[in-house]
Amino acid sequence: MKILVAVKRVIDYNVKARAKPDGSAVDLANVKMAINPFCEIAVEEAVRLKEKGIATEVVTVSIGPQQSQEQLRTSLALGADRGILIQTDAELEPLAVAKCLKAVCDKEQPDIVLLGKQAIDGDNNQTGQMLAAISGYPQGTFASVLEVADGAVEVTREVDGGLQTLKLNLPAIVTTDLRLNEPRYASLPNIMKAKSKPMDTTSPDELGVDVTPRTKVLKVAPPAQREAGVKVADVAELLDKLKNEAKVI
Repeated sequence: MKILVAVKRVIDYNVKARAKPDGSAVDLANVKMAINPFCEIAVEEAVRLKEKGIATEVVTVSIGPQQSQEQLRTSLALGADRGILIQTDAELEPLAVAKCLKAVCDKEQPDIVLLGKQAIDGDNNQTGQMLAAISGYPQGTFASVLEVADGAVEVTREVDGGLQTLKLNLPAIVTTDLRLNEPRYASLPNIMKAKSKPMDTTSPDELGVDVTPRTKVLKVAPPAQREAGVKVADVAELLDKLKNEAKVI
């Protein structure tokens, strides 16, 4: 069984993102980058399936600039077997990412495609669903438990009303939630071994994918500064402020 895992390069979750002075985009200069946390959970789950003897190969794929090799090497150090970089400097929308992943799936023919449910930069939560739609694969999103047996995968997913369990015929798309597992740390020997693991490089053009954006970012700005709270002496004063200052009643 082959598992394909999508990995995205994002700003490290410990770093506070800042907008460029002209408001054109997020400032990435001299900013620490890392694997998207949800993607890291997907890599961990794939590696665990390999350790159980269920999966025979784990392939990670990333779409982005040449620097995305760093995140692919990290995934290899975590236990993946090889990496694929779809190199582009363009700002990709979820649909373009899904199309690139479909082209890779057509070539690699994985049994399971694992993705993080969303990336912490755009928070779109769209790529997995779009990939399932254009590939025709069944999908299980927000997976908190994943079990593979008898040519199918059972996905327990978190929904508003509680938990829902789906049985998907393979090949299938699964997007991972935070409660699926806790990713491991890469050991130094595995980091050294990752340097010799194979990594292929391609591009959207070679895959025949048009990544021209369909939307345009007009402005990027930090959220408005939140004003300090105030204390009131009694309910009458509270109602007065809500009515005359906040104007919410």
